[in-house]
Amino acid sequence: MKRRTLLSSLLAVALAATASAADLLDAVKQRGTLRIAVEGTYPPFNYKEGGKLTGFDVEIAELLAGKLGVKPEFVTTEWSGILAGLQAGKYDVIVNQVAATDKRREVFDFSQPYVVSSAQLIVRKDEKRAFKGLEDLKGHAIGVGQGSNYAELARSVAGVEVKTYPGAPEYLQDLALGRIDAALNDSLLIPYLVKQTRLPLKGGAPVGKAESNAIPYPKGNPKFGAALDKALADIKADGSFRRVSVKYFERDVSVAPVALK
Repeated sequence: MKRRTLLSSLLAVALAATASAADLLDAVKQRGTLRIAVEGTYPPFNYKEGGKLTGFDVEIAELLAGKLGVKPEFVTTEWSGILAGLQAGKYDVIVNQVAATDKRREVFDFSQPYVVSSAQLIVRKDEKRAFKGLEDLKGHAIGVGQGSNYAELARSVAGVEVKTYPGAPEYLQDLALGRIDAALNDSLLIPYLVKQTRLPLKGGAPVGKAESNAIPYPKGNPKFGAALDKALADIKADGSFRRVSVKYFERDVSVAPVALK
């Protein structure tokens, strides 16, 4: 009886060890799908157009799934709970502009960075003054979104007149009309905003430190992490990453932004 109990215990331990050793890559391959979380309401990264999910993150995720040899399966969820959902195993990865912070790395592993962004000035297309940063805007007015971190950034430089607006359309309109001298937003969003508003504006000088976004996945899956990084490297090497990037942002977003001439 004791021997049977001991054998049962050893078998249970062996099965548990096997289960814990299983890598996410094996589960994804067996399932035939990569479960990908996105907000679905965050243009131009991921949003619905004609009822269909599309956007930069969606197309990149589709390319990555293809390189892994599986089909993409998208799960839309609000940003407020997107990381908790990954931790709970509701999906395999998040492809939704997640900053790979030290705090998040305590909970998740991350792919190699695939997007680099920073705060960036927006100026009129015919601007002749050399605004190389916020310091050059002392004595000038800058437009920012009310309550945004860009408002805090602009206020950190004494002498800059900071004007807040409900959103980007309002301050971009004032910028085009000459009521303010510059605006400030995420470098990734500027081409999209300019295209949507059709105003004579352009991206100016980058401001502050560039930050990287990557793809989080559950810890303890080295085979999956290696395969994901290889897939990212492959779509950069074959030009498909750049093609999607230029489609949405007019540049390769895997490199740091620069001011337009």
